[in-house]
Amino acid sequence: MSQPSVLFVCLGNICRSPLAEAALRARAWEAGVAVTVDSAGTGNWHVGRPPDPRAQAVALANGLDISGYRARQVAAEDFARFGHIFALDPQNLKDLRRIQPARAVAEVGLLMDIVPGRKGTAVIDPYYGDEQDFEQAWADVSSAAEQIVGRFLR
Repeated sequence: MSQPSVLFVCLGNICRSPLAEAALRARAWEAGVAVTVDSAGTGNWHVGRPPDPRAQAVALANGLDISGYRARQVAAEDFARFGHIFALDPQNLKDLRRIQPARAVAEVGLLMDIVPGRKGTAVIDPYYGDEQDFEQAWADVSSAAEQIVGRFLR
């Protein structure tokens, strides 16, 4: 892998993980860091669909258009294609570890573990929530994006 690569994984790939993808793309671009970024879900319910309209709204409020993103399910090949795979909550981390191939290249971990003071916590799942929950999810993934870019700059 010639440049860092990151995959964000949540349950359906329509709320949290596309927001994380957008946050890291934006922060890396601002910092001049080349990085490959994608997102996926452990479930297959939303494959091919765009992000939740509320996720699109919070991204757009932060200057980012994610309407072209499409949900996909995580695949075994992702463990070789990406150097880092971040689950957005502990249950998805367990699911990733369950499907992780024996010869995986990717470092698999919980996203918020890299944010000081948030070890072991999840990015809030806003799906059944309201606008404030989507804003909190954006704040969580933005904090993590800052940490990731900081690691790549070292």
